[in-house]
Amino acid sequence: MTSSLAQRGRALTEQAADAAIDSACRALRLPTLRSRFADVADTAKRQQLTYRGFLAELLLAECDDRDRRRSERRIKAAGFPRDKWLQDFDFDANPNINPAMIHTLANCAWVRNGEPLCLIGDSGTGKSHLLIGLGAAAAMAGHRVRYVMAAKLVNELVEAADDKQLTKTIARYGRVDLLCIDELGYMELDRRGAELLFQVLTEREEKNSVAIASNEAFSGWTKTFTDPRLCAAIVDRLTFGGNIIQTGTDSYRLARTKTQLTQASARD
Repeated sequence: MTSSLAQRGRALTEQAADAAIDSACRALRLPTLRSRFADVADTAKRQQLTYRGFLAELLLAECDDRDRRRSERRIKAAGFPRDKWLQDFDFDANPNINPAMIHTLANCAWVRNGEPLCLIGDSGTGKSHLLIGLGAAAAMAGHRVRYVMAAKLVNELVEAADDKQLTKTIARYGRVDLLCIDELGYMELDRRGAELLFQVLTEREEKNSVAIASNEAFSGWTKTFTDPRLCAAIVDRLTFGGNIIQTGTDSYRLARTKTQLTQASARD
């Protein structure tokens, strides 16, 4: 084997070796190695790396790029409506939110443990940003994540029930590691819709995490879930052993808009 490799190496010109590497990388599906081997080889020569060091650099680059592509696929599969990252969140604009708590949640232990998360506060206080940001952090950490608006989820469940596909739909929402439900509480749900949502939550209870964002305090959820018993059961599912973050009532979006208008007026 060794002599065969040595004979092949002596027989190949540098141009032929490059062509052989390119062809082998295509066959083995190593796109990063294929695109970077020449640059890494030049760097290895300058830095006088050993053959093992050169090979390690190439393989690590391929592994890093595969991890990046997998993360991108998980982010895309989550269905986030827009890019929101925790590092872009302005904690100074909302002192109600504890940065240390958010950074702890970003480690995703709560997702691994199947714990729920509730973000409660008025519009413009950062709930959706945190919901998407924590969901994105979970996806980057290797978890399967799905984002959905509460109204859309309920409508999908009702349609699935009518089409006799409810079991399959609930199972699909039950499989992901983290289900992010946004804008829960913005609209009243009839009993059927509320019961179907309850089934999804029950499917995930103490197994996989649910994170919700709501503009209503729990005491006001009876406007969304009009059956008091069902409302209490849903609140129980979403709070037992979980994390609750109150984002407050002061909209920093509105405050920022007012500041911008004031500054524009002053310039005029």
